[in-house]
Amino acid sequence: MDLEGGVQPRSKKSSWGWQKGTLLLAYQSFGVVYGDLCISPVYVYKNTFSGKLRLHEEDEEILGVLSLVFWSLTLIPLLKYIILVLGADDNGEGGTFALYSLMCRRSRMGLLNSLHAGHGSLSTYNKDEPCKESRSSLIIRGFFEKHYSLRVVLLLFVLMGTSMVIGDGVLTPTMSGLHGFLQCCQLFLASESSSQSYMKVSSCLTELRYYTVLVACIVLVGLFALQHYGTHRVGFLFAPILISWLACIGGIGIYNLLKWNPSVVRALSPYYIYNFFRKAGKDGWSSLGGIVLCITGAEAMFADLGHFSKLSLRLGFTIVVYPCLVLAYMGEAAYLSKHREDLQSSFYKALPDRVFWPVLIIATLATAVGSQAIISATFSIISQCRALGCFPRIKVVHTSSHVHGQIYIPEVNWTLMSLCLAVTIGFRDTEMIGNAYGLAVILVMFATTCLMFLVITTVWNRSVVWAALFAAGFGSVELLYLSACLAKVPHGGWLPLLLSLATLLVMSAWHYGTAKKQEYELQNKVCLDHLLGLIGSGSMGLVRVPGVGFVYSDGGAGATGVPPMFAHFVTNFPAFHRVLVFVSLQTLTVPKVPPEERFLVGRIGRPEYRLFRCVVRYGYKEGRWDHFNFENQLLVKVVEFLRLQADGADGERSSSVSGEMSVIPAAPSQAVVDALASMGSCEISNDKGYSKKVRFEEMPAAAAAWRREETRSEVRELLEEREAGVSYMVGHTCVFAHESSSAVKKFAVNVVYGFLRRNSRRPAVVLGIPHTSLIEVGMAYRV
Repeated sequence: MDLEGGVQPRSKKSSWGWQKGTLLLAYQSFGVVYGDLCISPVYVYKNTFSGKLRLHEEDEEILGVLSLVFWSLTLIPLLKYIILVLGADDNGEGGTFALYSLMCRRSRMGLLNSLHAGHGSLSTYNKDEPCKESRSSLIIRGFFEKHYSLRVVLLLFVLMGTSMVIGDGVLTPTMSGLHGFLQCCQLFLASESSSQSYMKVSSCLTELRYYTVLVACIVLVGLFALQHYGTHRVGFLFAPILISWLACIGGIGIYNLLKWNPSVVRALSPYYIYNFFRKAGKDGWSSLGGIVLCITGAEAMFADLGHFSKLSLRLGFTIVVYPCLVLAYMGEAAYLSKHREDLQSSFYKALPDRVFWPVLIIATLATAVGSQAIISATFSIISQCRALGCFPRIKVVHTSSHVHGQIYIPEVNWTLMSLCLAVTIGFRDTEMIGNAYGLAVILVMFATTCLMFLVITTVWNRSVVWAALFAAGFGSVELLYLSACLAKVPHGGWLPLLLSLATLLVMSAWHYGTAKKQEYELQNKVCLDHLLGLIGSGSMGLVRVPGVGFVYSDGGAGATGVPPMFAHFVTNFPAFHRVLVFVSLQTLTVPKVPPEERFLVGRIGRPEYRLFRCVVRYGYKEGRWDHFNFENQLLVKVVEFLRLQADGADGERSSSVSGEMSVIPAAPSQAVVDALASMGSCEISNDKGYSKKVRFEEMPAAAAAWRREETRSEVRELLEEREAGVSYMVGHTCVFAHESSSAVKKFAVNVVYGFLRRNSRRPAVVLGIPHTSLIEVGMAYRV
């Protein structure tokens, strides 16, 4: 059962287990996904009427704002994300970068194809390819494939959207915590004072604000300190709080609606939106910067998809979250229609006296939990960017053995905490943070809408008319909100733009430097025939020392030739191990690679050379391996390759190039010697991805016995060399811009990329290679 990938149950026996797992994920999602959306009723009306918009004797403003809130919730979170965008998942992974990865896999529209090619041989993803493309799809694909500059712009646009999500991850905890605690402290002072002394509360808030900021900072530190326990544990801890909060705001909404003004239900008609703008004019347009806060967290639902499943998110939102939010906004509007003087704290003033303190306590806890959604989404998106070469090497911890998308990134977690504390201490003004918050949210949503246009046409293979209707319908609403938020750039809206610009610079520089590095390695790779000639002739006096050597590389050079760093090593130190395996690590633009299609194994040269090549393919959603287990798996795959040859495969067929390598099927965990137990028919996969049974023609008994004895001898030698010692060779490269390069390129490569490379995790650390067996080959690349 693969809940994250959305795999449906195939048998009745597993039906209950699948349903139970889905309900369990739906329960956990309350503590992770919906917190940002659920706390919005606390400050939406307050921020909406904080500008020039004012309440009058009539209810047009209240009904208009309620109608805007209702239709915004219906169109954006429900219709766009829950119903439509969740269907564009990349095999269980969501977010802006997952949409781009999906397009890269289905076409040559992206720049990641050249860096992470090879996914075409995966049968799991080939079976979903459309049989016939529409004319509009062919035109759009051809347009992007023809113009390189458009592919660059598309990648920058995706990175911009990703950067805005990360910026949102800084603002959401700040907005949730600081605003919640300020409101609670204000209400506490108001409840303890008489009606005359309540006017003095505002003068006390200046002194109280410093203590509130301190408490908010302490809560933020505690929130980020819990992240290393993993999404499933945090979800179980926070879910009861959010469920209690939803029950409170839903029930109180019904109470206020029935008690104060049931007629506000008529605001569900979109006519009141038209009437609102007709009466309020420019002030109504300016108020959209506050109304947009009601849909904050919608993008996080899609970005958090990797932590859960589509069905679990759809169940939780449609059955519980959406009805409770609508009732909460209706109830508050009904109260405001009769108590216009309580506008600045209408949510808490609308609480019945009997439940005031319990709800206040739950609200305080809910505001602390509300930022969990965007924190988890930030982890998911940065993990995707890192795996596909758009973010520096960082540590990714997989916190669940059942749902592989549940991850924790220590460096990102503590960086986010530091930025949140800086914004909380530096701003202290929830109105300015709200202005910045709304701009970050709406920019991410608009980026998703634009990418969905391309997904609908090129991936779903639908008519461009349907894609245009999607983009025009949702894009027009988001552009309307965006125009109002842009007007608040001088009043705090500059903060997300600054954060996203810094993140965009980091990701763009890292991607550019990585691309140039791999391009250099491809251009300077050593031809295999040249290496084999040197080994065969012995002209350089090459010495073969005992042991097994693994030569790691992460670019195309290791898959089709000899990496430059190995040639550099042999030139300066003409000796290498008796058994040599060139290991090329590739991260494909797919979420997961099936285990049976992970390894591509082949032989280089004649059998007596003992040279092998292995291409190991991973998806961007997968974590790396336990090193010692990976070493055992790799040797087992080499033995499996030798067994296939012993069964009658043509030994000359697997000579030197990657296109002639064999896909080695996944074998059960066992000792390397036991891999030779079965010498009969075998199951192999061809280069088109599907498997078939192959029984080779029987050779003469004497030839077959000689072949098997030769294979056993080779395997025994492999095991003996492993006992002699295993070494791991990796490159330690320094990349510099060429002296004739432009100043911009020198700054991007020498300064930004160089700084990131020096401060990111080293390749040997990422691979988990023990220092006692590590050989690092230093090289300087002039790109």
